[in-house]
Amino acid sequence: MIKPQEVPPPQDATQVAARVAARPHWRRWPWMLAGGLSLLLGIIGIVLPLLPTTPFVLLAAFCFARGSERCETWLLTHPRFGPMVRQWRATRAIPLRAKQMAWGMMAVSSLISAWLMPVLPWLPALVCLCVGVWMWRLPTAVPTAPTAPTAPTAPTAPNPSTPPDGE
Repeated sequence: MIKPQEVPPPQDATQVAARVAARPHWRRWPWMLAGGLSLLLGIIGIVLPLLPTTPFVLLAAFCFARGSERCETWLLTHPRFGPMVRQWRATRAIPLRAKQMAWGMMAVSSLISAWLMPVLPWLPALVCLCVGVWMWRLPTAVPTAPTAPTAPTAPTAPNPSTPPDGE
């Protein structure tokens, strides 16, 4: 089994904010624009099977980390996208089920696009193959089973067929 990569300890939020704020506006705006565009493509990818959602959301987080602390914080605390980004940053791994679903969706999308596209019908399949190989080479996240709380055992009643102690 492949072990998750070692991740350096997170930096203090004030250090990150100071580093981002120290950049001039002309260096932050391209990152914010790229992050916004990536997030938009990721949202479109939710309903359009040929566009993968996860890589675009991860790219948006990467861009926002360099352009806007506020946008990065919003993305990290988002109920739908936040867990995905936080898990990626912590383990650099993708769950096996997500890999299987992505491969399946890319295969179906490639077949549909090859059937519908009059020019270069093989291009979407080639792009999906490259993304699929890259994704399959990443470590697979080990699922963490939720630990069920154990119910306290009730005290047992004395058995009437056995004599009590001392008799």
